[in-house]
Amino acid sequence: MGNATAEIQAALADIKGDGFGQARTLPNEFYTSEEFLELEREEIFRKEWVCLGRVEEVPKPGDYFTTELIDEPLIVVRGQDKKVRVLSNVCRHRSSVIVEDKGNKKHFVCPYHAWSYANDGQLLRAPHMDKVAGFDVKNCRLPEFSTEVWHGFLYVNLDGKAKPLAPRLKGLEPYVQNYHAEQMTSQFMNEDVWGTNWKCLTENFMEGYHLSVTHINSLHKITPTRLCEKIPGGEGYTGYKSGYDPNFPQRKPYHNDVTDAEKRLSMMFCIYPSHVVGLYGSGVIHMCLRPRSADQVVTRWGFASFDPKPSRKSVKGALELYETINREDREKLESLQRGLNSRMSTTSKLGPADLEGPVWDIYQYLAKNLTPEKKKPRLRRVS
Repeated sequence: MGNATAEIQAALADIKGDGFGQARTLPNEFYTSEEFLELEREEIFRKEWVCLGRVEEVPKPGDYFTTELIDEPLIVVRGQDKKVRVLSNVCRHRSSVIVEDKGNKKHFVCPYHAWSYANDGQLLRAPHMDKVAGFDVKNCRLPEFSTEVWHGFLYVNLDGKAKPLAPRLKGLEPYVQNYHAEQMTSQFMNEDVWGTNWKCLTENFMEGYHLSVTHINSLHKITPTRLCEKIPGGEGYTGYKSGYDPNFPQRKPYHNDVTDAEKRLSMMFCIYPSHVVGLYGSGVIHMCLRPRSADQVVTRWGFASFDPKPSRKSVKGALELYETINREDREKLESLQRGLNSRMSTTSKLGPADLEGPVWDIYQYLAKNLTPEKKKPRLRRVS
């Protein structure tokens, strides 16, 4: 472990367990150190539940899409048995990537030597390998990773050792259950790379302080900063309510369980470490974030609607709004990343809890998971 990582861990240890009254930003190396990112990759992204997308992206047997997580190429596929799996996208022969993009296939055929796999991962055919003593096709299959589905979102755990996700989100349920995101239908997904640290984008999505500045001509008219209200965070999440301007019309359609109060807000939340979600009566927008480098984040983002067959006009309108918001955020965050590399970058107190409280929760989550547990002082023996 290098000096940069040790210094950042010391800064995290210094704030661990502190209440919001002590809330301050962390040193710029927290966002710029490649060395510290390696610790995050191994201790967070390999060990935690990380969202890959929505299960309805693969609605029919054979439907699949490919992605990757900390250098692990992955296939998300619905098998002939209708089960959704996350499989390794690496051939068991010479480690070639097997398939790209998305589509529908009964079999995955490696383009290098034509080893063929069923969409549950079982090897079906390996040309000429019948001439190799001791090789048995039946005993070869693609590794399958642990998965969990929560409200229609698909999460993967690479090391297979994470505690179940749903119990860690129990405190979030009262805020999201009436929207029934599990009944929504994906309308758009896209993958992009932004020139900022993954935590900068996670934090940006989770604070309402910037809404009426960065998004003065877009979100400010819908969800202004003044109407943000933080909710208590939990073991696996943080969030806030983003209230609607009284002049903004209701978004329809929505589930009958949605209350009048819930119709007038978006529920913004983060499932640690890097799944950020904006849930509202008629739909949901979300980002699955994963680090590429200290100053680049891959974002797989999209939206789903409660209406399974919305009009082209409504989908186009939603997409135009979200792309505008993303463009505005991206511009500010890439500027922020340049500023973080300055020697003049400094720490500062965070804004009010309703506006930047979730950022402090994210810091506390990382402090808990990336710093050693403090040893209890030994009791002296009395002779």
